Amino acid sequence: LLSSRPVFWYYTGNNVKGMSEEIKKTAHIHLKLKFCVSGAAETGHCAPDALEKTKTLGAEIIHQKGVLVTGATTGAPYWAAIGAKDAGGFVIGVSPAASEREHVKKYKLPIDYHDVIIYTGFGYSGRNLLLTRASDAVLFTCGRMGTLNEFTIAFEDNKPMGVLTGTGGIAEEMREILEEAHRGMGKVVFDSDPKVLVEKVIALIKKEKIVEI
Repeated sequence: LLSSRPVFWYYTGNNVKGMSEEIKKTAHIHLKLKFCVSGAAETGHCAPDALEKTKTLGAEIIHQKGVLVTGATTGAPYWAAIGAKDAGGFVIGVSPAASEREHVKKYKLPIDYHDVIIYTGFGYSGRNLLLTRASDAVLFTCGRMGTLNEFTIAFEDNKPMGVLTGTGGIAEEMREILEEAHRGMGKVVFDSDPKVLVEKVIALIKKEKIVEI
């Protein structure tokens, strides 16, 4: 249990001082790493094994003590949610809709395999910004234009990012996009193994964390 003593935070340069040892050691649920999985809602162009690899990616996020965040949509993010829930994990959805009714009736999106769905009312483009920005890292699997949008948002925000190669779609083009854009590789790692990819991304996240998780 935490002490009842007040904890005061203040910044000096890039250092955080005044953080109690109790805060450092307590495994608060809100200090779990949040991994967004971005991918195609329509998956006809994806690689034959993209479904299983993306489900494994969702499960691996949970096995490595993370929380999955999705766009509360169909296709690849939904596959990741299935994998995460099958692994006993917690899944947060960020919806483009303003309400559950709009989510289901207008957008035709699922509500199963998620523990919490946040209804933004901002449509797809606004949802994409909130989805990536609210996450500690963004992982990409087989995708299309919306996935590319989330990729560029995350890149501009200097987020840790991981690309699950071999899943098809835009995931196979992201390395070349970075090379042709002449902006450097950012904090982007690539791997065809979901477990290794999550490990690589966690290493990037930990470089930026104030509190050790």
